[in-house]
Amino acid sequence: MYSYITYDPQILNGKPIISGTRISVEFIMELIASGASIDDIVKEYPALPVEGIREAVVYAASSVKNEILITAKITA
Repeated sequence: MYSYITYDPQILNGKPIISGTRISVEFIMELIASGASIDDIVKEYPALPVEGIREAVVYAASSVKNEILITAKITA
């Protein structure tokens, strides 16, 4: 389903990364959340393919979309 996103237990404890790098989807999302554009990210990390950055955003959105939220009431 994803061409640019991979997992490897030996890299970043298995977090999803952009293939061929040690850059995680999480890190890309942190950059975007801090105000960086895709162009900014490519300028800072020229080895990253634009398509990989875009796919990281799609992956993150899909992950959040598929979350199942459970409410638990804890009493003492």
